[in-house]
Amino acid sequence: MNSDRIISINIEDELKTAYIDYSMSVIVSRALPDVRDGLKPVHRRVLYGMLDLGLNYNKTYKKSARIVGEVLGKYHPHGDSSVYDTMVRLAQEWSLRYPLVDGQGNFGSMDGDSPAAMRYTEARMRRLTDEMVNDIDKDTVDFQLNFDDSLEEPTVLPTKFPNLLINGASGIAVGMATNMMPHNLSEVCAAVMAAVDNPEITIEELMEYVKAPDFPTGGIIYGLSGVREGFLTGRGRVVVRSKTEIEVDSKGREYIIVTEIPYQVNKATLVEKIAELINEKKVGASDVRDESNKEGVRVVIEIRRDSAANVVLSHLFKLTPLQTSYGINNIALVNGRPRLLNLLDLVTEFVKFRLNVVVRRTQFELRKAEERAHILEGLLIALDHLDQVIALIRGSKDGEEAREGLIAKFGLSEIQARAILAMRLQQLTGLERDKLRAEYDELQRKIADLKAILADETLQRTIIKEEITDINTRFGDKRRTAIEIDEAEINMEDLIANDEVVITISHAGYIKRTLISEYRAQGRGGRGSKGVRTREEDFVEHMFTATNHQTLLLFTESGRCFWLKVYEIPEGAKTTGGRVIQNLLNIPKEDRVRAFIIVRNLQDEEFINNNYITFCTRRGQIKKTLLEEYSRPRQGGINAIGINDGDALIEAKLTNGKNEIILAVRSGKAIRFNEEDVRPMGRTAAGVRGISVNEKAGDMVVGMVCVDPNDTTTSILAISAKGMGKRSALEDYRTQGRGGKGVKTINITAKTGDLVAVKSVTDQDDLMITTTSGITIRTAAVELRVMGRATQGVKIIRLEEGDNIADVTVVASAPEEQLQIQDVNEESTADGTVGISGIATEGANIENEVPTTEE
Repeated sequence: MNSDRIISINIEDELKTAYIDYSMSVIVSRALPDVRDGLKPVHRRVLYGMLDLGLNYNKTYKKSARIVGEVLGKYHPHGDSSVYDTMVRLAQEWSLRYPLVDGQGNFGSMDGDSPAAMRYTEARMRRLTDEMVNDIDKDTVDFQLNFDDSLEEPTVLPTKFPNLLINGASGIAVGMATNMMPHNLSEVCAAVMAAVDNPEITIEELMEYVKAPDFPTGGIIYGLSGVREGFLTGRGRVVVRSKTEIEVDSKGREYIIVTEIPYQVNKATLVEKIAELINEKKVGASDVRDESNKEGVRVVIEIRRDSAANVVLSHLFKLTPLQTSYGINNIALVNGRPRLLNLLDLVTEFVKFRLNVVVRRTQFELRKAEERAHILEGLLIALDHLDQVIALIRGSKDGEEAREGLIAKFGLSEIQARAILAMRLQQLTGLERDKLRAEYDELQRKIADLKAILADETLQRTIIKEEITDINTRFGDKRRTAIEIDEAEINMEDLIANDEVVITISHAGYIKRTLISEYRAQGRGGRGSKGVRTREEDFVEHMFTATNHQTLLLFTESGRCFWLKVYEIPEGAKTTGGRVIQNLLNIPKEDRVRAFIIVRNLQDEEFINNNYITFCTRRGQIKKTLLEEYSRPRQGGINAIGINDGDALIEAKLTNGKNEIILAVRSGKAIRFNEEDVRPMGRTAAGVRGISVNEKAGDMVVGMVCVDPNDTTTSILAISAKGMGKRSALEDYRTQGRGGKGVKTINITAKTGDLVAVKSVTDQDDLMITTTSGITIRTAAVELRVMGRATQGVKIIRLEEGDNIADVTVVASAPEEQLQIQDVNEESTADGTVGISGIATEGANIENEVPTTEE
């Protein structure tokens, strides 16, 4: 033995190489479908073999054995059973949502019965399958050599519809598997058309068209969370229940009638499982019968007299395949490589494929049209010089001389010369000449149209839409699988309109929400309309706006944080008092809500990690903490800020880390400093000094404003207890170091009373002012002119003797076209308050307070 011919190979390396080669062969050539036509190689070869045999939908059937032999001998050199089993499944109406093979004979049953031998059955393609192979002879797809390089086979079929989505696929490869659900053709066609119209379409928009899988055996999809996950990520879970109904006979005995079963469930095995449970007395049924026939499925379950049909059915769903779940795993080949695909990927890959097919088909048709036009040009030249052509041909000793003579004399091409020599004498007649001229003119128009298509992708997309619309019109049908919402998956937000509301919290702790349209705007200086009818010695302490789907973070005097969805707040009319907040949240009776934050989505990682909550206390302490630390709601609440003895939280704002902060005290002074002067701290920290407060003189902080320093449209609003108020420019407040005494923000006198509120407003804002007696007035901020810091301001609201302003909130003003001027009529109400009707603001677009920081 010659040792020089022996090559040493590391067995580990050889095994790795061989296994990887085997794996890729299984993945690419056997187990996974192509994303373009949704077929595995064996399916594609079966359909192409049937096309070779001319087995179109309008031709006669041929024996299955003939088809199997054709596929085996030409394209798929494997076992005949693998090819026949593939063809059988393509013909089974309970296996494919839209079968591709029209079978004649015994092709099996839902009970798992085997099909008849291939020598007994016959088959041909279905009408829909014609749309998969149509235009395959127009260079629309690539071909490859078959197993022995003697023939060519297509690498993909130029299907006009997304077969992978409508029929699904399943397969186990090496190291991966695929399990794709079938869908309704009409829904998928609508999604494709939407994607053709809008290349930037999102998955959520596609899901408006494709609702859920649609199985050939019907059934009921129970719950959509797993389906949605599958659409979004390519992996999910769909739960399918049998379609059942409960019948009661004349003797009062109940029966469960099963008329549809889940996809791929063996009906005979299902009945056996139910019978086994009945025999073991695990369910309250006495008998089960399979009464199915060619009209459809009908399984009858007889209920014992001491049992309830609903209870038995619930047990059967748990213990038998009457309810089955399917794992969605959308793995398919994209450019020859396996990829996990979501709904958008599946639709867009098909659209890309169809664009390529349309372009290649158009190029082929243009090439053929130009070739024919070239020949016609030569024929027309010959007809225009007929006598010379005839003389030249007659004077030639053979065809080769005649051909060369034509080329030399008339400047013809080789092809044109041969076409002239092949002309029949019949074509020399006047009528035939007219036909040639008409054909040439028509070809020129066709060539122009084809070139226009190739030059304009919009026209290509229009063609795709026309073709998919035609497919939908001819083959689309209604859903077979119903959709039932799982109550456990119901999202309350989906059931509640995202209306804009006003939330009010009274001094005694009563909370409610009211549609914003119940409030009306009035002119400055009016008496206001009756707002919340509070209990004696109670008044509205907080009033702010939100939308039903937002989350409310409530902060109490003691520094606790609680969460509440806005729609969870009891709804009430403007004049009702609301509900005690302790009945909604675990807030101690001695504690009170002092501040709020409105957040749209606490699951937005980018948002909660780049924004802060900034707190302020009565004694002037200030602290900011990352919003992320308040993003995990707890039923009992959490500590939001450490509060020292004798202090209390008065305000909390959502900030972005670069705001300017203004703190104002009761005595009329305010300080402005950069938010960056306050470093981020933990939840339980007490903070640092924001403004010096003279506690001995009874002074305390009444408000905090957080503004964007670059915002030139914002002004600072100051309102005193006795209804005086004014706006000052932000630049009037010079930036100071944190912890100082500040500068005057309003001139406090006996006429004005103490400062009660400081807010940031723009000309587009309205003010909602609430008094301690429950009166509310809505007025436009633009009616308050901008004044200096040290002025008293102007009268905003006329107050009754002993009444004071309790709270001020800022809302966006309603668009002018939505405001309807009404007659102003003052009248005394039954309870002695003064009512006034002003400007209706139904439909106003209300934003959060300080939109730049709290939206």
